[in-house]
Amino acid sequence: MHEINKSAAFWRSFPIFEGFGRETIDEVASIAAYRKWPAGTVIFQRGDEGAYLIALVSGRIKLSLLTPQGKELSLRQLEPGAVLGEMAILDGQPRSADATAAVATEGYVIAKRDFLDLLARNPSAALATIHYLCTKLRETTEQLETIALYDLDARVARFVLSTLRSIHGEDLPESANLQLPLSQTEIAGILGASRPKINRSILALEEAGAIRRSDGIVHCHIGRLQGIAEPEDG
Repeated sequence: MHEINKSAAFWRSFPIFEGFGRETIDEVASIAAYRKWPAGTVIFQRGDEGAYLIALVSGRIKLSLLTPQGKELSLRQLEPGAVLGEMAILDGQPRSADATAAVATEGYVIAKRDFLDLLARNPSAALATIHYLCTKLRETTEQLETIALYDLDARVARFVLSTLRSIHGEDLPESANLQLPLSQTEIAGILGASRPKINRSILALEEAGAIRRSDGIVHCHIGRLQGIAEPEDG
């Protein structure tokens, strides 16, 4: 049997638990169950009851929708440290997207009943969860703004910068290396474009000296990426 990680630092590395007190973190560890999903496993589907949330420990989970024409629209690719499934637990609505293990994946599952009971008994944890949800709403608004208001080169630059910030925090170094686990097709699905257009934008970033690709590593010039991500008017 897998031993549950009880470290407070471990659980607070997941954004939803970041503001939880030590005793509440201990409760989180006590109600968590370890799970593994082989690559390709459909973890849940749109319309399913939201019976649990997942704290992703390793691997990658793809969130997607099927269009009426039968095409798959990729919404997000979740990496270790992410939480998913919490919205359906908290608002009582069905799952809003399909979740699939893109590669072999491991995580902790927390049942809806257990999590809601924990929040009911710990007002400070409930407030921390509200703060987390507000942050997620702001991130979603920014993502929609990126798709609606910026040209594709800027959207790709903003995507790279957002990925770098998830690793380094808001204060980025002058240059940084990035190993993207996503294919151009997957990035295209996230940014609402076709794969050939994403490829042209990546080439444009290279020509501008914002990135350089070598042996699967993307070498990033932060200042030039920021200049493309936030072009001046006119």
